[in-house]
Amino acid sequence: MLRNFLNLFLLANIACIQGFISPSSSSSSPFRSKGSFSYTITTTTTRTQLYSSSSPSSSSSDTTIGPLQTVDPKEAVKIFGRLAEKYILLDDSGGMCCYSACSDCEFRLPDGGYKMADQSAARPKWIPSYDERKFASASAGKEHVSNWSKGIFCTGPNVTKGEFVERVKEMSFAPPLGGPYVSASSAGIEDDYALEKLFDLLAGEKEKLTKHRMGKRIKELGNGSEGLVWSDFIVALTA
Repeated sequence: MLRNFLNLFLLANIACIQGFISPSSSSSSPFRSKGSFSYTITTTTTRTQLYSSSSPSSSSSDTTIGPLQTVDPKEAVKIFGRLAEKYILLDDSGGMCCYSACSDCEFRLPDGGYKMADQSAARPKWIPSYDERKFASASAGKEHVSNWSKGIFCTGPNVTKGEFVERVKEMSFAPPLGGPYVSASSAGIEDDYALEKLFDLLAGEKEKLTKHRMGKRIKELGNGSEGLVWSDFIVALTA
């Protein structure tokens, strides 16, 4: 009798184990609900794992940021050729030198050169750091109003980014000194990215750019020079 009892006990345990691990137990099995419960957990876990593996946040390819847009030098030339000029006023004291190579001349530069009152070039070379300049000493009679002052700030002392972009595009272009060659007939600006970046360089975090700030920033970008040349312009715009 004891042996029969042990056999029955063993068979009951086997049936119990099968009920827990087999989701397809018969309807008459007392362990079907447990088997179904186990199946439900397994299915839910599998779906969760599948969802997690396909989630955009877990995929490095979906969250990879594309390359940042850069300024094409030809697009930069189209801007520089609108803002740069052939003539620039430099130093009011330049006209006071006798140009006799005096060793102690106060109007000489550290490298031995002379301070010049103004300079000219065959093609547009400088973006002046001033909106308007007049000389009243030995170089009396010399005065100059920059093209950017007349072309951009034609209605007031400040402009928005949109106004800046549109007014620069409307300015006339001439192939400048420096940068890749672009003819006047192909100098139309189709992409505003470079112009918008230039506005941000000049205005900083301000929503509007003032005439005074533009002149100040041009001098800063030109490392203190009175005029911004191509080499400094392209470095600033592509930084």
